[in-house]
Amino acid sequence: MSELRSSQVADAAGVNLQTLRYYERRGLLAEPERSLGGHRLYPAEAVTVLKVIKAAQRLGFTLAEVADLLDTAGHRHGRPDAGLQARARTKLAEVEAKIDDLHVIAATLRAAVDAGCDDLVACAGQPCCPIPFATIAVGVPDADPR
Repeated sequence: MSELRSSQVADAAGVNLQTLRYYERRGLLAEPERSLGGHRLYPAEAVTVLKVIKAAQRLGFTLAEVADLLDTAGHRHGRPDAGLQARARTKLAEVEAKIDDLHVIAATLRAAVDAGCDDLVACAGQPCCPIPFATIAVGVPDADPR
């Protein structure tokens, strides 16, 4: 079986039909051929491409980054900075920075729980409050009070 209908591709890749169509509209999947009856007919490789897209998303790549990776893979022309290695290094650095931030957040929340904080406003006014309200709010624009 060399050509698959939309439902077959979606089932084999573990996505729903709306996802399949969305990826097609975004250009992540090539527009499929059509049967005489107008049904979309995808090559078997479409299943692999969908699985690659979903795996890349689970690794933290955005759909725009995935699209760029898919496009670059076919047009790299020997540019070592254009492929997965460079992008994976960049994404790894982003993930490690997020992990560091999450460790700080977890430690702060743990300290708030241990200190028995149960009212944000009352806690913020206490010198022993473990939540760094002053530094957390720096650079955050005031919300529109309307």
